[in-house]
Formats: sequence, structure tokens, C-alpha cells
Amino acid sequence: MQFIRSLLGNSPLKFIAIAACAITLSGAARGEAWLVVEADSGRVLQADNATMPWYPASVTKIMTAYVVLKAVKEGRMSLEQTLTVSPVAASQAPSKMGFKPGTQVTVENALAMMMVKSANDMAVVLAEGAGGSVDGFSAMMNQTAQRLGMTQTTYVNPNGLPADGQVTSARDLAILARAVIRDLPEYEYFMHIPAIRFGRRTTANFNRLIGRYPGADGFKTGFICASGYNLVASATRGGKRLIAVVLGSSSGQARAVRAAQLLERGFGNTGLSWLRPSMGTVDSLAPIDATPPNLREEMCNGKRKRPATDEDDASLTVAASSSATGGEASMTFFTAGLQAPMPKASEVLLQDVPAGEPMLVYTGPKRTGAALIAAVATDSEKQAAKRGKRSRTAAQKPDGAAGSKASETRTAAKPDQKPAAKPDQKPAKPKVQQASAKPETAAPAKPADKPVSSAAKPAAKPAATAKPAATAKPAASPKPAATAKPKPETKPAG
Repeated sequence: MQFIRSLLGNSPLKFIAIAACAITLSGAARGEAWLVVEADSGRVLQADNATMPWYPASVTKIMTAYVVLKAVKEGRMSLEQTLTVSPVAASQAPSKMGFKPGTQVTVENALAMMMVKSANDMAVVLAEGAGGSVDGFSAMMNQTAQRLGMTQTTYVNPNGLPADGQVTSARDLAILARAVIRDLPEYEYFMHIPAIRFGRRTTANFNRLIGRYPGADGFKTGFICASGYNLVASATRGGKRLIAVVLGSSSGQARAVRAAQLLERGFGNTGLSWLRPSMGTVDSLAPIDATPPNLREEMCNGKRKRPATDEDDASLTVAASSSATGGEASMTFFTAGLQAPMPKASEVLLQDVPAGEPMLVYTGPKRTGAALIAAVATDSEKQAAKRGKRSRTAAQKPDGAAGSKASETRTAAKPDQKPAAKPDQKPAKPKVQQASAKPETAAPAKPADKPVSSAAKPAAKPAATAKPAATAKPAASPKPAATAKPKPETKPAG
């Protein structure tokens, strides 16, 4: 900063240059990692913690797609090839399609589901199809990473679910994005499908830049508690393509806003780039030997209104993204008069923009024409049947739980519901009800319901006139004992 002051002296550009440096350095203390590079040359336009090791989360799926599509391009696989959902794939945690083991899906449909919905089960289906197993495919991913120069990256699984040793960096992700653009131009459309439609359900791409930010054309979002919200994005404008990587944002909206800001600065072309020191190319960035930051406490500490997921609702995260918009005002001043005015990134990304024409995806082999329509209809019917079954199950749960699953009732029921569950247990619980709810329940009704049980003795005792007083006293002494004993049983219910 002092060097720039001495270099410019009292030049009118002095304040502008200082402002530019302040903007560049403003994110250093925020615990995020950023990187913007030119796609064709790899020249770094902005970098902040770019070589800090990071947990990749679902941006791992960019490498999964790259390895599979390279196999397709080299003839070792085909997009029409049918793969089968294995028990391992079906057991993956959400987000997923939720297909049963044995379901078949084409490579093309599996790729679309993985990249748009971030389906973890489809990532495993593709991995097993290309590498034989998750471990075999992970070895292929690591070999590819080393070949591309991703020296800070290690893969353990194809979907990015938490795993020891699964690490990357913003630098390596930018290298991977450049490889996709360079090596797979004919299959790059998988990186920017706006939405998919499966049966009756349409899912928009989790990357909120697609369809909203002008020229957005890639790549993938990701989230796990340890990594925060990640995004690898790209956009093309005026024949110039940029790649932006954002790691560790506080919400899905915040990461999209930050990426849009970084891309906008890169497209600014203010003519003042000579004021910035050269940062070289993305391959030349020096790796940092450190442990990846773990953001679990910040991301998943239970203070959120609902659990954090990659399916982040923008309407719930506007406040969270406000910290990411701080540089917009200064950037607007910095570029005033030098480029056409544009709405703030936060405003652009909050627009309710249609997701675009969804790509039809379906189960089973490759279909076209009438066969495709029939396949979509079949999947729709299966969805409707599944929803109907869930509705019937939900409707039957209260009746079944009251009569057949006493332990579940005790766990889920509120205190005022406990007496209703206790009559199921004949030996002790009638006594507890008599002791705790004498005014509310008729004494003769309970013995009448259970003539064979021990309740028959109290029923016989009131028959004598002299014995009721005698029986009342003994009855009073066992009742406190009966109320004392159930206390340990009722603790789990609370």
C-alpha cells in the first residue's frame, strides 16, 4: 500500500488504486477462500486463501463427471449405457434420488441428476459403473487429479460426503474447471443444466447463478458442515470466460453473491489492471501446508431455524448474505463511469427467474418419442403411488402406535398422553391410574374391564360393609408404593 502511495504521489488515481487494494484485501479476515482466473490463460485476477486446504463437499462431483465423461469420450463408456443402482448407492445420505436397488438408469440421466440435484446415490452409480467400486473409482479420481496438477487434492468418495482425507483447495478446483472447459467442450452442457424434471417433480440447479447472472455457464455447488457453502462458477461475456471459486460461505445465497461479485470485478475491464501486482497463473500459486478449517460449529450448531443443507432457500439467507455484499458499493464507485451500470449481485440473484426448460430424466434404458413420454408417465405414477403409501402410513400411525407400540408411545407422547398408554400394561398401570386420577376415572369401570387380574380383589372387598374401611387403609398404603415405582418408567417419556 505504501509503495502505491509513493508511486502515484498526488495523482488523481491515488485514491482509486488504494480503494482497489482495500477491496482485494477485504475478505482476508473472513475465513473464506476465493479465486478468480481467466479460463483460457489461467491468469489469476484475484486470490484470497486460494491454496488453503479445504473440504470439497459436493464440488467433488465435478471430478466425478470429468472422469466419467473422459471415459465416454474415449469410448470406454457411452451416455446410453444402462447402470444399475446397487445397495451401496441406495444407502447414500441425501441429497439423492432415492431409487431402490435394482433400478436402472442411463449414464446421461445419472449425470444430469448428479449435477443438478447433487444426487449422492447417482454419483456412486456412476463410480461403480466406471471404476467397478467406490474405491476403484476414487483411485481413478486421484490419478486424474495428479495428472492435472491438482497437488492439494485427495479423493475418498465420488460424491463429497464427509470422509477423512477428502481435501482440495480453490486453486485445484480452478485447475479442474479449466480442464473441463479445455478437454470436454462437447459435454460441457452437463455443467449448466438449468433444471431437471423427473416424473412430476422439477428440481432447479442449486447453482443460483444459472439463469440469473448474465452469461453464467457452470459448474457446481457443495455443502457439508465442515466446509460451509462452496461454489465453483463460470461465466462468459464478450468472448471472455472467467472461473470463480468460493469456499466457506455462510449460506447458499452468500456464496452466489460472492461469486457474482468476483466475476463482475473480473469482467470490469477498467483499464487499471496495471495497478495490481501480477499474481501469475493458477498453476503457479504456492500451496499452503495446513489443516483444512472445520466450520462445523459455525454451520451446524443448532442455532439455525432449520438444518443447513445444500438446498439453501434464498429467502431465508438474505441477512446471512449481507456481509458478502459489503464490497458492492465501493466497487460501484470504483468502476463508475468506466462501465455500464449493473444491478447489485444480491439483487440479481434474488430475482424470481424461471429455471429454464428442464431436462427430462427417467429410469430405464434410453428412450425417445412416445417411449420417452411413456417412461415419464410411468415414473410419475410410481411417485404418486409412493406419496399415497406415505400418506396412508402417516394416517395409520396414531392408531397403530396407541395399541401396538407402547415403547414408541412413551417416547413420543406428552405428559397428558401417558395415562392413555398405561392401560396396555395390566399389572401395575391400573394402580397408577387409580392413584393419580381418582376423580377422573370411575373405580368400578376399571375392575370390570379386567375381571381376571389382581383388580378382582379390590372388586370383591367393597362387597362387605365392615371391610371397606379396613381395605381402604391397606389400599392407601400400597398406592403410594405404586406411584413411586412407575417414576423410573416415566422418565424416558419426559
